[in-house]
Amino acid sequence: MPTENTSLYSRGKYRLERHVDAGTGELISPNFYIVWYDASIGGNRRKSTGASEIGAAEDALDRLYLERERGQAVCPTCNRPFENAAGVSVHLAIADYLLECEDKPSIGSIRARLAHFQDFMDATGRTDLMCEQVDDALVGAFRKWSASIPVDGHNVKEPRERSPGTTEASVRMLAAAINSAHRRKDTVFPATFKVLQPKLVSRTPQYRATIETLGAMFNYCLRPEAPSGEDWSEKMIERQKLHRKALLRFLQISVATWCRPDAAHDFSTDPKRDQWLSSARVVQLNPRGRLQTNKYRPAVPVPDVFARLLDANEGYFVPVQSVRKAFESMLDELGLPRERETGLKLIRRSVSQIARRRIGEAQWTQGRMMLGHHKASTSDLYALPDPANLGLALEATTNIINEISELAPGAFGQPVRGLRLVGSAN
Repeated sequence: MPTENTSLYSRGKYRLERHVDAGTGELISPNFYIVWYDASIGGNRRKSTGASEIGAAEDALDRLYLERERGQAVCPTCNRPFENAAGVSVHLAIADYLLECEDKPSIGSIRARLAHFQDFMDATGRTDLMCEQVDDALVGAFRKWSASIPVDGHNVKEPRERSPGTTEASVRMLAAAINSAHRRKDTVFPATFKVLQPKLVSRTPQYRATIETLGAMFNYCLRPEAPSGEDWSEKMIERQKLHRKALLRFLQISVATWCRPDAAHDFSTDPKRDQWLSSARVVQLNPRGRLQTNKYRPAVPVPDVFARLLDANEGYFVPVQSVRKAFESMLDELGLPRERETGLKLIRRSVSQIARRRIGEAQWTQGRMMLGHHKASTSDLYALPDPANLGLALEATTNIINEISELAPGAFGQPVRGLRLVGSAN
């Protein structure tokens, strides 16, 4: 809770105080400090005025108040707000930001996250909202509104509750759009509201699939079974296999490369994309011409059994834009946990956890390289399968594929001879 206001001067939530030692009561600094309560951290923040005279300190507080709470630029000499200060509407700032980002690989996510905030402006009668008016209070109102709006769309089987992490992604993109407008000098101020850290609003799912569960997923694709009370003909079974082929492909590349779902959908053996290096048995998850993002897409070695599938493939390996609906239908039929515990990233998380026990902590850097959490130190792709680089991760992946293939014959075509790591756990 905020401390009691015993300041020398205050305006709104901002107040002037002396910075004193709690034990001795002596001044720590001759300058006055501005103190205010920040709900995002659950405590007070402190900022020096840089002034030891009360008059100058009061002027500094006024400037901070007007800038943060009123969105007004203040002259540091006369302390009066500037006239005709630049300003731009949030709608226009978003439109310009989308143009700036149109070549980014993540433009789809950026557009959706900003559209959600624009929906909020439309729903609450704020269509003329200016960038300078977006403060912590308004963002708080957006978070509350967003929590009541379920996630719905063409990739969603049925509406589901919106997570705080999804809402905060829109807040983060809004801050980026306003900051971009500020860099262009369309508006005087950058974003002044707080964006919550992901760890405060998101929870990593705890459920991981076992080898047996992964095998069941492959059997779901390869050996469709009619629901209870129904009897499928051979023709119907073959039709179900065809419908589940894209999901099978997604499972195969996710297990073999540990990649993120977007990288799985984006992988192609088209030579122009330079993603499949057949002679090296190396997959470059990032296609030629695509800029890397914070979610780094590495180059990884793949087992021979998966390499043979890639050699026989033409174009995109996963032949649809999204397998989300098929994946969710599989989760329902297998009775796997839902409620945010399972999603398309389940394969990546599960395979990496199984492999981690087998590789061992001493060599887990190889696992981090496979996941794209640690960049390879060599530029020679032909050296990637070497044990000094990613050889142990490749062996672990090969063994996982072989064990899945024992439970689901044909999961990756014909099985290859199993490999065992020295000193590895089961």
